[in-house]
Amino acid sequence: MIRTVLLASACLVLAAPAALAQTHGGGHGTGHTAAVPAGHGHHHADFESGRFHVRVDGAGPDVILIPGLSSSPEVWDGTVEALGGRYRVHRLHIQGFAGAPAEDNAAGPVSAPVAEDLARYIREQGLERPAVIGHSMGGTIAMMLAARHPDLVGKLMVVDMVPFMGAMFAGPGGTPESVAPVADQIQAAMANGPEDAYRAQLESTISSMILTESRRAGPLADGLASDRKVSAAAYRELIVTDLGPELERITAPTEVLYVKFNDPRMTTAITDSIYAGGFSRLPGATLKRIDDSGHFIMLDQPERFAAEVEAFLQ
Repeated sequence: MIRTVLLASACLVLAAPAALAQTHGGGHGTGHTAAVPAGHGHHHADFESGRFHVRVDGAGPDVILIPGLSSSPEVWDGTVEALGGRYRVHRLHIQGFAGAPAEDNAAGPVSAPVAEDLARYIREQGLERPAVIGHSMGGTIAMMLAARHPDLVGKLMVVDMVPFMGAMFAGPGGTPESVAPVADQIQAAMANGPEDAYRAQLESTISSMILTESRRAGPLADGLASDRKVSAAAYRELIVTDLGPELERITAPTEVLYVKFNDPRMTTAITDSIYAGGFSRLPGATLKRIDDSGHFIMLDQPERFAAEVEAFLQ
């Protein structure tokens, strides 16, 4: 039954051809510090990385926001607005996604090296155990960071992501090794398939992940502006990454927000059991299901999401 979830409920947004990458959000290179158009209210951190650049808003306790596959920092706009400038918010823009040049993410894995550079960012910027919130693939990166550098993370929130996404393709008893052939096939199809079919799949996936029709345009544009090969490689990495054995290394208070899987056969009870099982090695984690929402909780349930984030940060 888990196999039926696949793309729509596996918590990830597909990308689109790299040829479209100039249509949305381009121009942010490594260590980007160029002037920001008036009214944005943010600046870019002085940090050299070929993996991501960072947009900083507000002042106060530090909060790091990590978007998902093929997403941009704009997905957090409502969250940042709700925080009202009372926190210093660091929003990652991962290279290769949403118009950013691929740079060091052009080949190989993405999440693991981003997590390592994020650890370096925290140290070099002198952040004192910031709160880290990651959505989808961003949740994987956040878990990697908290497990591999537990001294750097003060609080951890994972938004709609399980520790081992490969289980949704391999079924019970699956391992990263057993799911690798499927991951290879998916990567090849994503990277090399016909553009029209790929775009149609992207549009369908966005529709299934965002219930509020008026909120779909931004994530769709981000997908169309993403580097297709980077997204394909990042997706493959997520399928074969099992963070379950690493969860016990996480010392930060952890909260997991999730939604019912987008399949009529996947009941709330089944969804709850999958998340409970996935995070069983982190018994102190608080798991909360958010109803009446698609994968992008911050877009479908902005007030509820903002309230959860506010309570989490207190």
